[in-house]
Amino acid sequence: MYPERFSDLPAYAFPRLRALLDGCAPGGDPIAMSIGEPRHPFPAFVPEILAAHAHEFGKYPPNDGAPELLGAISDWIGRRFGVPVDPDRQIMALNGTREGLYNAAMALCPETKGAQAPLVLIPNPFYQAYIVATLSVAAEPCLVAATAETGYLPDYAALPPETLDRAALTYICSPSNPQGAVASRAYLRALLALAEKHDFKIIADECYCEIYRDAPPPGALEVAAEMGADPERVVVFHSLSKRSNLPGLRSGFVASGPQNIARIKQLRAYGGAPLPLPLQRVSEAVWRDEAHVAENRARYRAAYAIADEIFAGYPGYRSPDAGFFLWLPVGDSETVTRRIWAETGVRVLPGAYLAREQNGVNPGAGYLRVALVAPEAETRDGLTRLRDCLLNENKR
Repeated sequence: MYPERFSDLPAYAFPRLRALLDGCAPGGDPIAMSIGEPRHPFPAFVPEILAAHAHEFGKYPPNDGAPELLGAISDWIGRRFGVPVDPDRQIMALNGTREGLYNAAMALCPETKGAQAPLVLIPNPFYQAYIVATLSVAAEPCLVAATAETGYLPDYAALPPETLDRAALTYICSPSNPQGAVASRAYLRALLALAEKHDFKIIADECYCEIYRDAPPPGALEVAAEMGADPERVVVFHSLSKRSNLPGLRSGFVASGPQNIARIKQLRAYGGAPLPLPLQRVSEAVWRDEAHVAENRARYRAAYAIADEIFAGYPGYRSPDAGFFLWLPVGDSETVTRRIWAETGVRVLPGAYLAREQNGVNPGAGYLRVALVAPEAETRDGLTRLRDCLLNENKR
């Protein structure tokens, strides 16, 4: 049973968490491990560039992105994925990627497909913008479980052909939030082949792609180029929030074929909010710098090592391939979250809040999402408290 209106949706995850923990005193000095807000330093040159261009707050910004920013993004795509992208026709700067992930459905989803309301395929668990975008265009969400059995990525190929024929869009997140799984080249090739066969577009959320252990995750753009796929088949999203520890900058981009980008630009012209010019100048410089990204990645690798050490031997523990979340198996995630807070002061997010029930089962209900975004000492303290509480829980 899928929601048909916004009013049918449960509250957003973080208001639900506040309601769950309100009135319950923390059992120790509070440590926030619930929200994916990077806390590592952002590049030191950011304030200087912002100050140098502060006078440009007095100008309306270019709606689609300043040429210098679009050029920097195009160059980055070329370096990172080896794909040439026309900065004028295939990229648009975004005021945060949530805007783009929502507006992609508004701009690209048809009113019908095969004389029926279209389907939008969504992994479950999922980022909440996907389902709200789907409801906004009067499409039907089709949630596909992303569990241990499917490698924590949705198995869209297992859907019946008639379901795939109704699909207009599919969302895919790699590295995945919350599980930290990476879509391999083989997975992306199979998904692209499926999209070609059943004529749907792939909305690829790749915002965590620069946080990984060893090999950089492949991107949908590069796999599509390797296959010679229609560039309109894939719409990719990237952000400076995680890559560069700049969530407050609200800066990202969308890249795709010229027709898709033209439609997204048209929607922006009527109802979007372009990125202010000083923020575009900062973004340009940040996309051109890789040194801070390597330093940031090293910090997350250190966090992985701490988690692996502390949770060694914990039943069902799986170290993430990428991203900065642990997806920890527990009992009832709401009950355990409240107990952890009351006994330790560590604030985590119930996995149930990131997924929806299918056939009586919520695939996130038995997990906690734990963000590894704090400095090392705080991360170690929080994970140690969390482990001890969970091990005591398992003994009850």
